[in-house]
Amino acid sequence: EWIRLSYLGSGRQVGRSCILLQTPESRVLLDCGINVADDAKPYPYLEAPEFDINELDAVILSHAHIDHCGFIPYLFKFGYRGPVYCTEPTRDVSALLMLDFIKIQRADGKEPIYSAEEIKEMVKHTITLEYNEVSDVTPDVRITMYNAGHILGSAMVHLHVGNGLHNILYSGDQKYGKTLLLEPAVTQFPRLETLMLEATYGGKDNIMPHRQETDEELMKVIKETTERGGKVLIPTLGVGRAQEVMLAIEAMVREGRMQHIPVYIDGMVWDVTAIHTAYPEYLNNTVRKLIFHKDQNPFLHEVFKRVGSQQERMQVIEETGPCVILATSGMLTGGPSVEYLKHLCDNPKNAIGFVNYQGDGSLGRRMQQGEREFTFADGGKHEMLQIKMSVHTVDGFSGHSSRNQLMNFVAKCEPRPKKIIVNHGESSRCLDLASSMHKNFRIETVAPRNLEAVRVK
Repeated sequence: EWIRLSYLGSGRQVGRSCILLQTPESRVLLDCGINVADDAKPYPYLEAPEFDINELDAVILSHAHIDHCGFIPYLFKFGYRGPVYCTEPTRDVSALLMLDFIKIQRADGKEPIYSAEEIKEMVKHTITLEYNEVSDVTPDVRITMYNAGHILGSAMVHLHVGNGLHNILYSGDQKYGKTLLLEPAVTQFPRLETLMLEATYGGKDNIMPHRQETDEELMKVIKETTERGGKVLIPTLGVGRAQEVMLAIEAMVREGRMQHIPVYIDGMVWDVTAIHTAYPEYLNNTVRKLIFHKDQNPFLHEVFKRVGSQQERMQVIEETGPCVILATSGMLTGGPSVEYLKHLCDNPKNAIGFVNYQGDGSLGRRMQQGEREFTFADGGKHEMLQIKMSVHTVDGFSGHSSRNQLMNFVAKCEPRPKKIIVNHGESSRCLDLASSMHKNFRIETVAPRNLEAVRVK
């Protein structure tokens, strides 16, 4: 009996998570996502010799971000008709984000890689599981999902392979710390030999500020910008980060620490926030209690205004005074945030605040690194943009564990794993985290590259 894991994506990179679990009896795919920040190699290596779509038994989806779920409809386009396992909120949110992904591809003048039909097919084949519910997915693989603390419905997947042969935990993306929205990731498991751990912020220098400092920093950016008559653009991930920022702003306004300025919500954020309200049991106690009181629901605070059309978008840009704009996509790879940027960037009164991870090569990352001139192709015409607005990065809103939280997670893991496979992080961070964990815990660690296979048993 043997078990091997082949990395078709997310090996020493963030984006296109896709790992094939093989046993003599099973072929199971853990996530199947797209790297939106990379135009050259956005998709997983499904042409790898070990992957055959006709032999695929099941797909297990850890959570709804595009870099984990975005490529699943493509499998259905090519004839896959097996099950997709995930939590209920993950099913709902991922379908929304995939439809949005098609829309963004069309807006960028690209031919979408799949259609709404394939997304529908995926939803029809989805089997939803609750946290802690045990389910057999193939004759020799049994899974249990645990709260990952990353976004609404995000799960760490515990795989019990064979008859007590081996136990693997695929952490997906996780946050081992309480956020405004969710409880921290779970650390108690029935059995555990191999841990597959993310390293998005696994580098030595990835120390996150305290939550209070994060709020102060955001408040400072908003205050300074609005006082000089400018607008603050916050490009954000539609799921998780946007709601986290909304809760922070709502609390600051409610407690009187920040003046009442309109916050315009554009893109998928509004719809996804509605899904949060539909699944209060997945949120932490504080938010859950507030949601059940109509007049206290933080997401329905009067400071938030929805932008529903192109016309309303132009009104926000041209006619409104100082305000905050929350818009997708979070890495400026398309969507409304790029449109706002084009109109707001040449005014030094305005500001942009990054609150989530910026993928390598994305427009957001290039701005963080100091680039201030960009060329946009707009319907065949090329226009040059000068960035004169102030650029800020507000760390601490991340739904990923910081370096310390990752170390604590492994320290608190019960039982302690015998092997750790580090993935979903830039190369240097994966290697750094793997070597630190080996030194600290005396556990065997490995950081595979894409197209490498790891034999775990």
